[in-house]
Amino acid sequence: MSQPQPKSSIDLDEIRRSMAEAKASGAGERARVELNPFARQIAEQFREHSHSPSLLLGEIRLFEGLSLTAIGCASQFFSGNGGSIFSPHILGALIGLPTLVILLLQAIDTYQVPSMRAARRMLPRVLTTWLIGIGLLALIFYFSGSGNLPDRSFLLTWCAAGTIFLTIERLFVAYAIKHWARDGTMERRAVIVGGGEQAKELIRSLEQQPENDIRICGIFDDRDDTRSPVIVAGYPKLGTVDELVEFSRLARLDMLIISLPLSAEARILHLLKKLWILPLDIRLAAHANKLHFRPRAYSHVGSVPMLDIFDKPIRDWDSVAKRVFDIVFSLLALFVLWPLMLGTAIAIKINSPGPVLFVQKRHGFNNEVINVLKFRSMYTNMSDPSAKLAVTKGDPRVTRVGRFIRKTSIDELPQLFNVLRGDLSLVGPRPHAVEAQTRDRRFSEVAEGYFARHRVKPGVTGWAQINGWRGEIDNDDKIKFRTAYDLYYIENWSLLFDLKILLLTPIRLLNTENAY
Repeated sequence: MSQPQPKSSIDLDEIRRSMAEAKASGAGERARVELNPFARQIAEQFREHSHSPSLLLGEIRLFEGLSLTAIGCASQFFSGNGGSIFSPHILGALIGLPTLVILLLQAIDTYQVPSMRAARRMLPRVLTTWLIGIGLLALIFYFSGSGNLPDRSFLLTWCAAGTIFLTIERLFVAYAIKHWARDGTMERRAVIVGGGEQAKELIRSLEQQPENDIRICGIFDDRDDTRSPVIVAGYPKLGTVDELVEFSRLARLDMLIISLPLSAEARILHLLKKLWILPLDIRLAAHANKLHFRPRAYSHVGSVPMLDIFDKPIRDWDSVAKRVFDIVFSLLALFVLWPLMLGTAIAIKINSPGPVLFVQKRHGFNNEVINVLKFRSMYTNMSDPSAKLAVTKGDPRVTRVGRFIRKTSIDELPQLFNVLRGDLSLVGPRPHAVEAQTRDRRFSEVAEGYFARHRVKPGVTGWAQINGWRGEIDNDDKIKFRTAYDLYYIENWSLLFDLKILLLTPIRLLNTENAY
């Protein structure tokens, strides 16, 4: 019989409902706050990316699988049967055995950072799995009538070489992981929100974990020094929560841990309405709370429980898959569209003097400023890099060629090079100029949750654009609707969703009603 779940003064579902209301109303963004010099100095120390443990473990799986396949090919060649390497049963073995072994090693938890570090203790388990795989393959060969001497020689060679490889490789990986953990290459960078005894207990709990990969970068708290000390467990208080928003835009952070009692529901909700715009994992420390939720509500750092509030969107292998998608389809688009792009460049040059390309500063991932390429559509002496004055219907600044390429969005095609460079994605929230505004107010002042769009890399096309929200932004509702569609995209992202948007883009661009 299941035990009843204890009730608390805070409800995770209630938090998420409140945050949904905040997103819908645009709550969350405040005026940018300048960091104090000390906090800025700390942020600069974390400008470089760390290596995600999840990505590293995936790379090790892939490396081991491909290496075992390569060793199998070499074993077949040197056993004197190289010519039969493409026979169905040999080819099936070369692909099937490494795949089976990797799946078995995953099932017995050898692809975890603690297991990788303890290579000597885990080697018997790894090698036993490899030998079991070889044994199963030998039985398959035997009962399928393919177990003659050539195959036996091949299997013995593959078994011995694979054993040597796995032993050396696992010992090397263990050494590398320990080295990367010491120099900060492989760590999860976190900041703590909330000081005092609660934060002190959290830090001590994290430091006691033998396999802790959390690097605490500092503490942020709105309370004054009498209620929240300047130093907590050896870590400095770097500023207020508003300053944390700016700090996270400079530093490459992975996690934000709120260290407050669950009873402080109002304060937690107030913090989340400020912090949900950041591209981070947001966790609520639960180590000191006596109340218990369902196990699936928690994640753990070692044995320290955390309540999962928000997850960073498009992370780890999802980001790798999206990057591969971008590169493949961008190269394909350039291959197909280069005659159109060349013709456009010639037409621009003939129509008016000046450069073919126009470079504009726009907001990129995590609110960083990027240089976005476009075909020039305005007269050179009338161009507006700041985009403070929106282009309107019949705008005299736009050239004759410019009107056509803006209506058809041909002017956006050079952004394919931005995609290959990594500044943009093919699909994502459209990047807006840094000074872009509607009437006399910036977009971030109209839709206060506007910067939450920058939790992912911006795109050449997006969900808002194919739903008609493109072109001139001459009233508040237009930027609010764009932001709402962009947030929907972020929260529902998948490669299939990207593909759908990409395929619909040429069709939806036929509607040029709002493009001038």
